[in-house]
This record gives sequence, structure tokens and C-alpha cells, in this order.
Amino acid sequence: MSVFANAMNQLDRAAGAMRLDSRFLHKLKTPAAVHQFKLRIKMDDGAEREFPAYRVQWDRSRGPYKGGFRYFPAVDLDEVQALAFWMTIKTAVVGIPFGGAKGGVVVDPKKLSKGELERLTRAFARGLAPHIGPELDVPAPDLNTSAETMGWFLDEYEKIVGRSAPGVVTGKPISLGGSLGRESATGRGGYYLLEEVRKILGFDRPGRVIVQGFGNVGYWFARLAHEAGWKVVGLADSAGGIYDPKGLDPEKLMAAKKAGKSLQQASTAMRLTQEDLLASDCDVLVPAALENQITEDIARRLSCKAVIELANGPTTSEADLVIEERGIILVPDVLANAGGVGVSYFEWVQNLTRESWSEETVNAKLKELMTAAWNMTLKTKKQFGGSFREAAFILAVGRLAEAMAARGQ
Repeated sequence: MSVFANAMNQLDRAAGAMRLDSRFLHKLKTPAAVHQFKLRIKMDDGAEREFPAYRVQWDRSRGPYKGGFRYFPAVDLDEVQALAFWMTIKTAVVGIPFGGAKGGVVVDPKKLSKGELERLTRAFARGLAPHIGPELDVPAPDLNTSAETMGWFLDEYEKIVGRSAPGVVTGKPISLGGSLGRESATGRGGYYLLEEVRKILGFDRPGRVIVQGFGNVGYWFARLAHEAGWKVVGLADSAGGIYDPKGLDPEKLMAAKKAGKSLQQASTAMRLTQEDLLASDCDVLVPAALENQITEDIARRLSCKAVIELANGPTTSEADLVIEERGIILVPDVLANAGGVGVSYFEWVQNLTRESWSEETVNAKLKELMTAAWNMTLKTKKQFGGSFREAAFILAVGRLAEAMAARGQ
């Protein structure tokens, strides 16, 4: 099943459980706009190359389109549509006034120089300029894009429109209007939910976690969990996984990563494949890498009590059913990784009001946002039954349908 088909299957399950009006279901299954174009840039050797680019704007019934853009060789329209849809659900789950969008460029950023990446980003900004804006569509960083990328994007957009517009993107450098707390936001939001899951599991003290994916999100989650007393027994990056029942130190391993080593090169812990790490013994498993990592086969092998999805779409629909049958708690991506868009919203508000909040204020607001979304999801689950994913979708779809009805759609 494709990533987008998986997303639509999740919607169908929620719509059936809540008996959603067919006109709202049809609207939620249809993107508002799909922009496809090619970015032509000059490479360092003087040659010109083209890179396919996408921006899918799904829905803005509840506010401006919102969603990051990624640089990755396997980007395609199916993936971008799924991510744009999930972002629409995600912003509704946490109750912030945004819709959903996503973008991507088909490129391996590791094969481009910094100058080539900057020219690519500026070309992307020029291509998107007619379709974005602080009150229309607000991009942000995603896979293989960063605060630096957003700085280039912002600068090019402001040259085009001829005015200051810091609210056109979030995840910017602090010096350009970025928000304190943004770097750790997605991982931190997931950590706040880890502590809520701990209550359901009935743990008197922190347990054991495995984090698959050791980029920015996985690192911050692992670091915060480690600092709070959780034992990080497994980690994985793109080169493979490591497992140590005595625990791993995320900060030391990240220092080695920054020095150019993989996790397996930086540690004497047991080396495992991605699949075997996912199935290793722990209390909470945290997929924080790419889509479709937990398949039906892996779901049958899981040795955890709970899964917290920090990646987008890491669990297939078939695996979802197995996890539910086995009684494993699964906190879905549209709730678990919403910390990033939550702080993006805080950044956008600061930009529009020309304010600057302290990191303590941002983190406190994020905790309040994530906890409220969790509690509303729990309430919805008690009302409708089913899984946490269905509950989160029912909560979000209900809010979206209410906004559409209020608009007379």
C-alpha cells in the first residue's frame, strides 16, 4: 500500500466510526491545489540541472496552509500528498489555526555543495512565491532542510515581494525572527507525551526506550528522555542500529555523529539491522525516521508496550491492526510529532506581532498545547472507542468539518 493510500485508509476508518457526512469526506480526500514544476539551477561546474519540485496545499478551512518541505531523492507526489493531508489532520488535532500543506524537491542534498543548495532553495522560493505568504501558506523545515535553508528561502521571497515578511516561513534562524525552542520542539513534544503514556502504563519510574532515527527529532527526544531518567537502550541512524540493555548516552553519540561517525562506528554496543532494532526488547518504541518502517511482520515481532510515532507515517495500515489486536498503545504521528508545528505556530504569532518570547515561555506553551491535545484525544477515544489513531483522526476531522460547515462548504 502506498503512503497516500495508507493515509486515506486512516481517514476512512475515522469517517466510518464517526459517520462523517459524505460531502466533508470528499473534500478531505481532495487537495485544494497541487503545484508541480522543475527547478533549473547552475551547478558549480557550470552545467545546468533540473530538479522536480512539488507543493501540495491540502486544506485551509481552519487557517493558512502549513507544512515543511524536504530535499530527498525519493520524494514523489504520492508521498507529498500524504504528508500534506497528515499536516491538515495534525494542526486540527492540536487545535492551532492552520491548515495543511507539504513540499519537496527530488534531490540528494549530500551530493550538492552549499552554494548549489542555496541556489536550489532560492529557485524553489521563486517558484512558490505566487502561491505562499504569511496569511496563505507558511513553509518550514523538514527532512534535509534546516534553519539555514529557511533563511535563504525567506531572503529570496522578500526580494520578490519587496517587503519584510518574516511570517512567510517558520524554523528560521533566531536572528531572522526564528523562535527559541524550535530546534527541540518536535522531540520535546514527543517527550511530553512519553510522560503521559507512562501514566497509562502505570510505571512508578521511567522505563526503557528505543529510538529509530537519530536526526534532530530522534536526538532531542532521546536526550530529554535520558535526562529524565529513561534508559535509552537502542538507537538507529541510516547506517543501522545499536542496542545496549545497560543504556546509551545520546549526547556522547551525537558528538560522534557530528564528527562524521555512524552510530555503529561510535559505539561498542550490539549492532542490529533497522528491522531487528524495532523488534528489540523495550517499554516504549519511538520510530523517528521515515514512512512505512513498522510493517505487519515487524508489528507481530514488537517487544514493547507502547509506540510513539515521531516520524510521519511510520506504521502501515496492516501493522496498525496487528498492534491494536496485541493491545500495544500507539500514539499516532498526527499527535506525537505535532510539537514542531506547535512551535512553528508560536513563531508565526511572534512574527506577526513583532514579539520575542523566552525559551521557557515557548516550552511551557508547548507542554500545555501537547497535554491538552492528548487529553482531548483520550476523551474522544472514550466516546468512540477504537485506537488512539482513530480517536485523534475523529477529533481532527470533527474540527475540520465544523470549520467547513461554518463556511457554508
